[in-house]
Amino acid sequence: MDMWLIGYFKQGGAMMWPLLLLGVFALIFFVERFLFLHKGQIRAHEFLEGIKNLLRKHRLVESLTVCEETPGPVARVIKAALLTHDEPEKILTAIQAAAIVELPALERRISTIGMIAKIAPMLGLLGTVLSLFESFFSMKQAGPYAGIETFSASIAQALIATITGLALSIFSYICYHFLLGRVRAIVHDIEWSGNEIHQFLGDFGKKTSHHETHN
Repeated sequence: MDMWLIGYFKQGGAMMWPLLLLGVFALIFFVERFLFLHKGQIRAHEFLEGIKNLLRKHRLVESLTVCEETPGPVARVIKAALLTHDEPEKILTAIQAAAIVELPALERRISTIGMIAKIAPMLGLLGTVLSLFESFFSMKQAGPYAGIETFSASIAQALIATITGLALSIFSYICYHFLLGRVRAIVHDIEWSGNEIHQFLGDFGKKTSHHETHN
């Protein structure tokens, strides 16, 4: 199997090297992004409900500690809101600022995978064209001694680069859209959690003020 792969790689021509490099980068970026996003995605509904319960019991410090110990952007956005709980007019601004900071980290390197998906077929096609050019040049040198078998073999070898480029493009395209889906899910959780904690802190602050006034 290993020898077959080596032979396949050699037959594809010089463009197989950049395709191999792009494939390695695409795989590394996908694995790194998948692990990063998987770690950052939590059960936002359950997490926020736990924070609300702590706040109802006036355990602000404990709720901040929970946010500190919980990985992911949702927890950090909630923490930003909690830090401004005593300044209602600043809560929304704090949430938006924290969310803006998180977005670039979520999207990092995903666009590179999308770029690889676009470049790979073009490199494969370029490799095929170069291989065909070499084949025609060799046949011209051979003159009348070049048979149809030689020409067919040359065409088959030339197509290897295109096949590899297309396969890499499909793989990268799937990875790209899979990761985009994970990012959208996390962004949705951030938006939902931000709106929920903003509304909760606003209502909670009013109830607290009302209670203190009556006391």
